[in-house]
Amino acid sequence: MQRGPVARWVRRFVFLKLLQSRGALSVAGTLLYLYQVSGLKALVRALGFMKLLGRLGELEPLTPSAEPPFFFSQIGKTFPAQGERRHRVAFMAGCIANISFARLNEATVRVLQRNGCEVVVPAGQGCCGALHLHSGLRDEARKLARQNIDAVLVGGFEAIVTNAAGCGSTLKEYGELLEDDPEYATKARDFAARMKDITEYLASIGLTQKMRPVNLAVTYQDSCHLAHGQKVRSAPRELLAAIPGLQLQEMRGADLCCGSAGIYNVVQNKMSMQILGHKMESVNATGATVIATANPGCLLQLQAGVRLHGNKQRVMHVVELLDMACQQKP
Repeated sequence: MQRGPVARWVRRFVFLKLLQSRGALSVAGTLLYLYQVSGLKALVRALGFMKLLGRLGELEPLTPSAEPPFFFSQIGKTFPAQGERRHRVAFMAGCIANISFARLNEATVRVLQRNGCEVVVPAGQGCCGALHLHSGLRDEARKLARQNIDAVLVGGFEAIVTNAAGCGSTLKEYGELLEDDPEYATKARDFAARMKDITEYLASIGLTQKMRPVNLAVTYQDSCHLAHGQKVRSAPRELLAAIPGLQLQEMRGADLCCGSAGIYNVVQNKMSMQILGHKMESVNATGATVIATANPGCLLQLQAGVRLHGNKQRVMHVVELLDMACQQKP
């Protein structure tokens, strides 16, 4: 497909500048937050102005929110385990997640701490390169992989953890991505071997946190990057089943795509929305009031699904439910 000059400029800016710069992401996040809190976002939606933008307007329901204070301020810090330290892990905070999923990142650190983990958020880390790979920018993805390996591997961590299944799939493929790099091939394989999804890691070490009942009916949507890409299916369900009071109500076709699929919902928005419509039929049939998943991309897609086709369900990461179980009042 031939891209116009504006599209080429936007592509270069997003992949080569925005996703790789904490400063640029912080500015973009601040502008997005002002757009939200000023009431302009609600007004634009109410008046239907987005429809005038054609295809660009169709992407508006998938736009993430900004969640200040951003998680960038926590990068470079070490968070001690609560109680006896059983493990020491590195947490990959991502790029956009520091803006749009800052509270999820904070919840991830808290849950790891409560389960005996000292959590280090390595200072030199950055974007994992997943979106670059999805867009065919393999050399740029390799550059980002080297940066993350240099930032994290020197720490000698038991595990390297992410709460984003889409990022995790790419992080686990660093060994393949850099297999022809004589300087980084061995280090990349070591990095990939330590890489764990947060649900995978918590299920492997066993939960020790004390939990109060969470009396909610929850259905779980498998992230394709987690279930199919990483073959992690049981771990998220084991964690949900461990929460007192939570009723796990499986939906039909839970491991069928919700339509997010990396950047598929952007480049093939019409088909993505059709897939999402079918997914929400399965969700609604369960009667669950919460949709749980394990990937920020799926969270955004399912939030759009609730607005368009849902019954006012909450969309939450599995880790957020574990965090809730520890924060609820008796």
